[in-house]
Amino acid sequence: MPGQHALLSASAAHRWMHCPPSARLTEDIEDTSSIFAQEGTVAHSLGELELNYQLKNIPKREYTKELRKIQAHELYSAEMPDHVAVYTGYVMERLAEAKSRSKDALVFLEQKLDFSAWVPEGFGTGDTVIISDGVIEIVDLKYGKGVEVSADDNPQMMLYALGAYHEYEWLYDPKSIKMTIVQPRIDNISTFEMPVEDLLKWAEEELKPAADKAWSGEGELQAGDHCRFCKVRSTCKARADYNLTFIESKRDEDNTLKGIHLLAPEEISRVLDMALEIKNWLKDVEENALQAALDGTRYPGFKLVEGRSNRVITDEEEVVATLVMEDYTEDQLYNKKLKGITDLEKLVGKKMFEQLLGPYVIKPPGKPTLVPETDKRPELNTAADDFNLEV
Repeated sequence: MPGQHALLSASAAHRWMHCPPSARLTEDIEDTSSIFAQEGTVAHSLGELELNYQLKNIPKREYTKELRKIQAHELYSAEMPDHVAVYTGYVMERLAEAKSRSKDALVFLEQKLDFSAWVPEGFGTGDTVIISDGVIEIVDLKYGKGVEVSADDNPQMMLYALGAYHEYEWLYDPKSIKMTIVQPRIDNISTFEMPVEDLLKWAEEELKPAADKAWSGEGELQAGDHCRFCKVRSTCKARADYNLTFIESKRDEDNTLKGIHLLAPEEISRVLDMALEIKNWLKDVEENALQAALDGTRYPGFKLVEGRSNRVITDEEEVVATLVMEDYTEDQLYNKKLKGITDLEKLVGKKMFEQLLGPYVIKPPGKPTLVPETDKRPELNTAADDFNLEV
């Protein structure tokens, strides 16, 4: 519902469940929309339109008219239909399976879901909801590609599931809830299934107490990965303390007693684990301070200055004409370079790119990098591992 925003929204549940006071702390701060969010809105509109057409909810004439509007949007690209087709194709597959169980299975698109029985004034919008005998399915399109999103124990998806259960449980007596996130731009389709009784238990024992605290502004500020999209992430003292004091509180007393003053591998592991969060925090603080300084805030010991810049040509045609008059050739003046893979894929579309240019594109091995053990990528064998292999 355009113009309506729940204080305790499903999309922010991961944050307000871990840090209940953050809901009231940020409620009067204006929402900002990034270009990535706007691009996602266009993709969702395309997905809804394509599904409505495939489900025969709209005639071809209306479909064509609405499609032209979407294609005229500045953030629409040739690759978008291919990515959205992954989502719509998955939805149609799940609907076909649901109809194999129940001929009268129902599908709802962009459905408002009310979960206020557990969260005060709580509601959200489910991209696709499929109802059939014994099963409720929620399918959510995530068009972003910056962070892989998992459906496992995902509170946003579980809130949508509660809303769908609350609305339709009288119709089909569901026993199981299946929740799927489709993130086509990074080939991520993540599904999590749980019994209805477990969902309701979670809602009563974990969700409702956290929601009541968040609604009343009670509880303690808690920092963590849920700070990522918080509106006060750059000025929150709890997050600052979290980042500034984490290592001092965990010193290895054994090493200190033994006169060892170097970090142990376990301590370095903690630094690596915190590195991304600290980098993000520093970036957030710097960006917020710069904007505040531009708006008039003064920070003791700091001042605004003009940054370094590179020289630019203001009139390329005149530059070329002048140098040609001096007997320089255009071959000497121009560098011809092919656009990058991402730009070419946007230009021709993902499917056509694969058909035409697939044989000419390779993906070389990436540089070794340290990541948490929870990362899905397989572990590399090091030279030391190879040397120590038993024959």
